[in-house]
Amino acid sequence: MEWREEGILLSVRRHGEHAAIVEVFTEAQGLHAGVVRGGASRKMAPVLQPGAQLDLSWRARLSDHLGAFTVEPVRSRAAQVMGDRQALAGLNSICGLLCFALAERDPHPALYTQTLDLFDRLGADPAWPLAYMFWETALLDALGFGLDLSSCAVTGVTQDLKYVSPKSGRAVSEQGAGEWADRLLPLPAALRGLIGPDALDEVPQGLRITGHFLNEWMAPAMGNKPVPAARQRLVDLLS
Repeated sequence: MEWREEGILLSVRRHGEHAAIVEVFTEAQGLHAGVVRGGASRKMAPVLQPGAQLDLSWRARLSDHLGAFTVEPVRSRAAQVMGDRQALAGLNSICGLLCFALAERDPHPALYTQTLDLFDRLGADPAWPLAYMFWETALLDALGFGLDLSSCAVTGVTQDLKYVSPKSGRAVSEQGAGEWADRLLPLPAALRGLIGPDALDEVPQGLRITGHFLNEWMAPAMGNKPVPAARQRLVDLLS
């Protein structure tokens, strides 16, 4: 069994004296692990950096075996984020959440495309935190935990949506909230795609909403594994 494809390196851990086990995210193969022979060497250290874009060849005797990767560098993103604490934290959060949330070998091509775009924005586009916030909503949606912010869960209106229900993940209008407003999550306009001059300032509030559902919906579905601490470090920096 074998395949070849470009992918994003998410994690690296030493395997024995000279090898490494890596996890990558590709468009057609999804999250996929394998051994890199010589991956623990000094020569491979600059190549096997989380966030790197790699040309990957995977081979195994049987499809359910761990298998081995041959890797060639396509693009390193280390220099792009190394001088920017927030961008580096963003990279670590993306890698951590993908390893946490994705089932191995389950493709998510739309999420892969959005992830690739987000990685390219880190440290290069000042508005990347907005793209990151939307990426978290895309991650929830890809795993079946999508939010519905299109209309009010109570009245059905599409205007004046001010809150999100922490139980249903649906938007609620000011009128629909009524006396329950203090039990709902405030909904920033930016999370609905209404990008105004204060959109970047609304990112922490948007991440509070996605974080709630990562913890309350996704984590229990993953066997109550804790959401990676790298995400909270990013939220703290952006706040």
